[in-house]
Amino acid sequence: MADLFDTAPGEEPPVTAPRPLADRLRPRALSEVIGQAAILGPEGALGAMLAAGSLGSLVLWGPPGVGKTTIARLLADETDLHFVQISAIFSGVPELRRVFDEARHRRSQGQGTLLFVDEIHRFNRAQQDAFLPHMEDGTILLVGATTENPSFELNAALLSRAQVLVLERLDLADLELLAQRAEQEMGRALPLDGPARENLLEMADGDGRALLNLIEQVAAWRVEGRLDTTALTGRLMKRAAQYDKSGDAHYNLISALHKSVRGSDPDAALYWLARMLAGGEDPRYLARRITRMAIEDIGLADSHAQTVCLHAWEIYERLGSPEGELALAQAVIYLALAPKSNAGYAAYKAALRDAKKTGSEPPPKHILNAPTSLMKEQGYGAGYEYDHDAEDGFSGQDYFPERMKRPVYYMPPERGFERELKKRLDYFARLRARRG
Repeated sequence: MADLFDTAPGEEPPVTAPRPLADRLRPRALSEVIGQAAILGPEGALGAMLAAGSLGSLVLWGPPGVGKTTIARLLADETDLHFVQISAIFSGVPELRRVFDEARHRRSQGQGTLLFVDEIHRFNRAQQDAFLPHMEDGTILLVGATTENPSFELNAALLSRAQVLVLERLDLADLELLAQRAEQEMGRALPLDGPARENLLEMADGDGRALLNLIEQVAAWRVEGRLDTTALTGRLMKRAAQYDKSGDAHYNLISALHKSVRGSDPDAALYWLARMLAGGEDPRYLARRITRMAIEDIGLADSHAQTVCLHAWEIYERLGSPEGELALAQAVIYLALAPKSNAGYAAYKAALRDAKKTGSEPPPKHILNAPTSLMKEQGYGAGYEYDHDAEDGFSGQDYFPERMKRPVYYMPPERGFERELKKRLDYFARLRARRG
C-alpha cells in the first residue's frame, strides 16, 4: 500500500491526500504574500533587488508564521534557482557536505541553488563558517530564517555576506485578509459573529499559520447559526504568547518595562510587566530588575522607592504566585509615578572613571592617621581640621589626592527629595569657597 513515505523528496503528494489549509493557501507568487509589503513592495529592499536582478544572500528575521519559508520558496521560483531546504535543528556536517556537493554539481550544469536554512541560528559558529566559501564562490545563494536577533546569534563573517531583512508580525487587517482567503478556499464562511471573529484573529497573535490552524478547527465544528465570543473561547484555547525567557523577546520586554517606568507611564509599565509574567518570566528576576530601576532612574529623588521595591520582593517571597505578583505590580506603579533622577547613578559612573585613571594616587597626608612617630615625621595627619570643632561643623578641607584637581560628580536636579539635597550641596560649596 502506498503511503507518505513513497513520495520522493520534492515531489508533490497525490491529489487525494488530505492537505492542511495552511498548505493549500500557500502563496504562488510574491505578490500574494500578506503583511510584508515593507520589504516586498517596489520600494522595499527585496523588491528592489528583484527588479535589479541582483538578489544576494539573505537572513529573514521575524516571528513564527509570517512567511519566511514561503518567501524563500518564491524567491527560488522568481530567480530560476533550484530550491533546497534544510533545518539547522536536524542537519549536521555530513548533510551540509552533501548539500554543497550537490549544489557544486548543479552549478557545473548551469543551474544555481538557493539554499534555505530554517532556524539558522541553531548552527554553531563553526557550522556557520562552513557556508562562507560556498557563498563567496556562488555555489549557493543562502537564505537563512531565524526568530532570534541575528546580531547576537550569527557570525559577523556570515552577516557581512548577507543582508538582514526584518519580517513583521501580521496585524489584524492582515489576519482578516488571510481569513477571507481561507473562507474562499473552503467555500463557506466561519460560523462566528463579529466580536467572535475578531477574538479569533487576536488568538493567532500575529501568526498566520496559527490563524489557519484555528480556522480549520472552527470550520470542522457542526454548529447551528453563529457562535459568540463566549462560545468560541469555551471551545478554543488561546494561543500561548511568544516569549522565550532566554531569547530576544526577554530582553525586548524588560527594556520596554524599564523605559516605561523611566518615562513615568504606569499603564504601559503594568502592561509590559503583565506580558512578562503571562509569558512565564521568573517574578524574582522582575523583582531584581525593578529594584535596579529604583536605584538607577529614581535614586535619591525618592530614596523610599528602593524600600518599596525591597518590600515588594520580600512580599513575593512570602506569598509566591500569583498573590505576590500584585506587590510587584504596585512597586512598578510607585516607580513610574516617582520623581526621576539618575544624578547618583551618573555621579558614581563618573567617579569610577576617575578612579580607574588615578588608581595609584594616595590620599592627602592631612587626612591620614599617624599611629607611629615615623609617620608623624612624614607629615601624616598634619593640618587636619576636626569638622566638629569647626564653625557650622564643616572645615572645608580638600579630601581628594593632592595632585588631582577637585572634580564635581554629583549634580542633583531640582526634583523630589534631591531638591533638598541640592540646597545642602550648594550650602557646603559656598562655605568651602569662603574658607579657601
